[in-house]
Amino acid sequence: MLSICTVINKSRLATTASLLALTIGLGACGGGQQASDTTGGAATDATATSPVKLDLGGDVALIGAGASFPAPLFQSWFLDINKKYPNLQVNYQSVGSGAGVEQFTKGTVDFGASDVAMKDEEIQQVPADKGVILLPVTAGGVVLAYNLPDVTELQLPRDLYVDIILGKVTKWNDPRIVAANPGAKLPDQPITWVHRSDGSGTTGVFTKHLAAISPEWKDKVGEGKTVEWPVGVGGKGNEGVTAQIKQTQGSLGYIEYGYAKENKLTFAALENKAGKLVKYNDDTASKTLAAIELPENLRAFVPDPEGDESYPIVSFSWILAYKNYPDANKAKAMEAVIEYLVTEGQKISGELGYIPLPSSVAEKVAKAADQISSDYQISVAGSGSSASN
Repeated sequence: MLSICTVINKSRLATTASLLALTIGLGACGGGQQASDTTGGAATDATATSPVKLDLGGDVALIGAGASFPAPLFQSWFLDINKKYPNLQVNYQSVGSGAGVEQFTKGTVDFGASDVAMKDEEIQQVPADKGVILLPVTAGGVVLAYNLPDVTELQLPRDLYVDIILGKVTKWNDPRIVAANPGAKLPDQPITWVHRSDGSGTTGVFTKHLAAISPEWKDKVGEGKTVEWPVGVGGKGNEGVTAQIKQTQGSLGYIEYGYAKENKLTFAALENKAGKLVKYNDDTASKTLAAIELPENLRAFVPDPEGDESYPIVSFSWILAYKNYPDANKAKAMEAVIEYLVTEGQKISGELGYIPLPSSVAEKVAKAADQISSDYQISVAGSGSSASN
């Protein structure tokens, strides 16, 4: 188990993306801290608005696995939770959404994480005595990052990037790319498409978008956490795809924006539904997210959002929690974790490349999660959360 206590600096995330694939072990992070008083006090003393105290009857460890999309943010969040509650450890493995859903369904973890909300048929596979609650805890965008040292700006109309991925456009100096990027120093070089090799929520989000904008893609390839890619090379996790792009001149691939930001990768402006070329940034992402209406079950997909300023590929990322935990202390711990994520945790989302949840979404998540434990009451009011309407 790798201790990562020393790799988080004042910028919150100094580690490279490759470290994020390892298990995030937080047990050692409590070194030098005094254990919290767990001998008294009601569990509801530990809310976002009251003194730091969480009665779990002793030390509790929660184990989670799943999406690599939110892994950098989870890394920072779970370190902070352990500092706030030294008797609570959260260990997370960045194994991809597909593996996360599978482990959650089998009950080998305490929670899962996925960038695509579970489908009805997947939910039905979870044991009825456990149940499942889908909780969107963050959101982000998928960008098309590329490795062309002499090209600092790249514009890709939607029919063009679909045809690149279909293998119809194979060289960087193809006339269609040149026409979309006048003046750019596009090389006479093959395009190396880089995609995920594992079951991935990022892939689910991206291919759902491709299927929404291209009938040919929908018919020939389709959508899902795994698909048969027409061309390209694979990388495991957002970490693996990021590494492939960095190492391969002439490459183009899809990754979560936070990985591009942290690794200083350039990425393209993409054409949205309104026909505007939009580059991902906090403003365009927030406007896209604000337009998404979450239903009662907190599952929402917007594969091709409306709006002149909307970035075309934005999605929530969900934690998969059980409705019923046999261990009452674990149930209480899960509520404390969710409370932190939708309050204090949102304050650092932006600096790590994620979109802070609108307060209306944070309140819905808190309400849904509050049914996990009867011994804990989640508080979001007055928490000072940076989430905005």
